[in-house]
Amino acid sequence: MAKANSPKKILDIATGTADIALELSKIEGSTIIGLDISEKMLDIGRKKILKKNLSNKITLVSGDAENLNYPSGHFDLATIGFGVRNFQNLIKGLKESNRILKKNGKLIILESSVPQNSIIKFLYFMFSRAFVPFIGSIFSKNKLAYNYLQKSTEKFPCGHVFVSILKECGFKTIYIKTQMFGAASIYVAEK
Repeated sequence: MAKANSPKKILDIATGTADIALELSKIEGSTIIGLDISEKMLDIGRKKILKKNLSNKITLVSGDAENLNYPSGHFDLATIGFGVRNFQNLIKGLKESNRILKKNGKLIILESSVPQNSIIKFLYFMFSRAFVPFIGSIFSKNKLAYNYLQKSTEKFPCGHVFVSILKECGFKTIYIKTQMFGAASIYVAEK
């Protein structure tokens, strides 16, 4: 999806430890800026980039997704992987993503979602509300972090509700591709 239209300038918003930025680096002729508010996450990402010798292709910067320090129409592609549900102001963050994109530029969002099929939804809730926090508490000793993941996913306006929000923020030609039986969704929106 990201390779379509051969984007040259790419912004990976909420890049975290730069996993998506590293994948995007496979797009020939592209340069990627990975942006995140957490310096600790960026430091881990920088080590990965150095190890793969991609410092000439990927730059990681500290920044706020809701106040992007780039000119309007600067990027061909923007991506957000599992970060949009953490925006303090969803509308403001999405409007910023729209602003920095060139005309016909694309925004690709990968985000957790709640499955729509009632049987899958039941199994999903059993897994996410009981099993994931339990396993998380064993390995990380921080059950609250795993509860946050489940609660933020359930609160997030996924599916067609999120598509309506993207339209409100100026995007057009939006489609959804569900993953993992609906537990994650990819939204592709064009400016």
